[in-house]
Amino acid sequence: MDVVAQWVRTSWTKRSRGGLAAARRNAAPVGFVLPSSVCPAVHEVLMDEAQDFEPRMSMRDGEPDRAAVELKEADDRLRVEMRVTPSGMPRRWRRPPAVWLAGGEWVRWQVNYRFSWPLAAGGAWSYRLDTLNVAYAPTSVDVFTGVPARHVDERAHLR
Repeated sequence: MDVVAQWVRTSWTKRSRGGLAAARRNAAPVGFVLPSSVCPAVHEVLMDEAQDFEPRMSMRDGEPDRAAVELKEADDRLRVEMRVTPSGMPRRWRRPPAVWLAGGEWVRWQVNYRFSWPLAAGGAWSYRLDTLNVAYAPTSVDVFTGVPARHVDERAHLR
């Protein structure tokens, strides 16, 4: 399958919910240049508050984890459906349908979460924005820095 997936995961706590820290977090990119154009591949970019939202990247050959995204080829098109983390809030009872991509197209799918930790661990809230960029038969390493053919926005208001 000629697919490149890029996971961009940004995480933070209440300390980055306002002011300069929130400005740095909100300025974090949701798409990056790929280190290679090899297919299939998964490029992961992690950014968090503790590292001042500096990107940490890794790349591996193969397809994304089936527990996180479902990919299916049919009739020269790719069906993409992102799965949500079941432990994250808010609950998503209604989800958007899967997206179909033609060759050369890509999708950006975004979903955010709030997590609570037990009182024994400090009882703090943490937050995460997951951005999944998936290209079907990509043509360049900078594919995810442009405008996607499809954009699915499942971001919710996080208290």
